[in-house]
Amino acid sequence: MHDANHSAADKDGQGLSALDGQRRPLVALAVGLLAGFCLLLASLQGWSAWHAYEAAEEDSRVATTNITRALASHAETSIKLGDAVLAEMVERIEHDGLGEAATARLTGRLREITHDVGELHGLFVYGPDGKWLTSSLPRPMQGNNFDREYFQFHLLHAGRGTHVGVPVRSRSTGVWILPLSRRLEKPDGSFAGVALATLNLAWFGRFYEKFDVGAKGTILLALDSGTLIYRRPFRDEQVGMDIRNGSIWRRIQNDAPAGSLVEAPKVDNIERVYSYRRLQGFPLIVASGLATEEIFAGWRRTTLQTAVLGAAAMILLACGGVVLVRQIRIRERLERDLRRVGVSLKRHNASLQSLADSDALTGLANRRLFEDRLVSEYERARRTGAPFALIMADVDHFKQYNDRYGHPAGDECLRKVAGAIECGARRPADLAARYGGEEFAVILADTDLTGANAVADTIRAAVAALNLDHADNPAGRVTISMGVYVGHPALAERNDPLAWVDVADRLLYEAKDAGRDRVVSREGHEAAV
Repeated sequence: MHDANHSAADKDGQGLSALDGQRRPLVALAVGLLAGFCLLLASLQGWSAWHAYEAAEEDSRVATTNITRALASHAETSIKLGDAVLAEMVERIEHDGLGEAATARLTGRLREITHDVGELHGLFVYGPDGKWLTSSLPRPMQGNNFDREYFQFHLLHAGRGTHVGVPVRSRSTGVWILPLSRRLEKPDGSFAGVALATLNLAWFGRFYEKFDVGAKGTILLALDSGTLIYRRPFRDEQVGMDIRNGSIWRRIQNDAPAGSLVEAPKVDNIERVYSYRRLQGFPLIVASGLATEEIFAGWRRTTLQTAVLGAAAMILLACGGVVLVRQIRIRERLERDLRRVGVSLKRHNASLQSLADSDALTGLANRRLFEDRLVSEYERARRTGAPFALIMADVDHFKQYNDRYGHPAGDECLRKVAGAIECGARRPADLAARYGGEEFAVILADTDLTGANAVADTIRAAVAALNLDHADNPAGRVTISMGVYVGHPALAERNDPLAWVDVADRLLYEAKDAGRDRVVSREGHEAAV
């Protein structure tokens, strides 16, 4: 009985260890979930930042592309206007000649056109030697333009189209101009001079200033030969600069008439997103650029704010996770302590139950447990219809044994007899108990008369085999007498299991009256016999 209680307590302890093992991953799971959530949050922030970066870059490309289209349209309109004016000048000169009356009419017309067209700085006519013949200016010009690039071009080329020359400072006004010129020819096709229309670069500048390209953005106009005409922000020393080493010029020369790129030009070393375009029909290039520093300033600010907020959120989450993990550990520790206390209490209760159900001297079941088991086994036999056996046993002449050998020896005798009885009741359903004093009882469930007699004879022989001296017993050693009653509770008219004790006890005394050290048994179905 003690072993069964301890086994149950040990199973509880093993269950406690298994439960602890199952709960150990809870902290790791909580930490993993928190780490995964932080990683997910960081990934989402990273993806959002990258998406915003690409969107800002794409917006800048769209903006510079639109600006470049507007610049190209404006430049084409201006050049076409100058080209139309030059065509009219050449037609008048070659048709009417440059006589006094014709020249006067031409001069008036040139002044009228210049007054009406803001892009034009001036209109000029030069003879084959480079000398001024007439212009739109209010006063006559001095000097000779034979050395100008455009004059030399027409002197050496017979083409009649408009030539866009390199930017120069006007000798008449001192401002930067872009010359547009056409060749004049005599009736025989020989060179007769140059008709010149000049566009004021300041006018281009006023138009370019209308575009918002930021403090570090730029707009430029250049010849496709690699000569810079105008660049915003404007600097005198940059006009006429060679840009053939620039990425934009190289890209256009590689058959890419329009496009975008990121470049940090040597002129200021500021990285920009550029869009560029070659004008259709004219040897000009326009481009606009937005500084990446300004493009991504808002993105950097927003990303930094988001990162700070995200970091704060993750820190708070981590702090909350630390608190959560601590609480989980505290809870698990408390639960573990409670379970250990519960197991300890269960073991203690099992020990108390064992003490309550056991006889202190012999370790067998006591009378209380015997009577409880007797009732339960009796009721079970009534339900199943199985036979039921009860053995009552008593040590022969035990009072005399105590008187002769003393109570300590008597107690030791009872313990040895109890051990012999317990060995006889071997099955789990059997129960050996000390009924009182030197009297014992054995319950044998589902046992017929033959089986009960066999158990009783085994117990009697085991007690005899102890060979305990007993001078006051005729046998000279300790012996035991037993009464065995086997019945069928399902057939009994009376439902009183304790009555079976009386029957077995009477059979016990019959054994004593018959000479002791023997077994008297009987089988029946009524306990009132």
